[in-house]
Amino acid sequence: MASRWLPVLVWAGVIFAFSSIPSLSSGLGTWDYVLRKGAHMAEYAILAVLLVRATGSYVWAFALTVAYAGTDEFHQTFVRGRHGSPIDVGIDAVGALIGLGLWRRR
Repeated sequence: MASRWLPVLVWAGVIFAFSSIPSLSSGLGTWDYVLRKGAHMAEYAILAVLLVRATGSYVWAFALTVAYAGTDEFHQTFVRGRHGSPIDVGIDAVGALIGLGLWRRR
């Protein structure tokens, strides 16, 4: 059981740590935006895969991933230079769906 849930907790901690950084701007203009949103999708694709391994359920994995995305955006409202965005939760949800789709196909 710990071997399934420990990676979830560690990865959620990684996401939390990145969300605690005041500004992640690279100064690359439009590319910065694209890269940050791509990183969002990748982070949450990985979380969703880890959660489907832990729960055995695609529905629960998706629901827990989106719920964590919501709490992460809320957390960002308390970080100087960051803001929470419902759009980012949607981007994270798309990442989760991509991750789960790829995991299912393997």
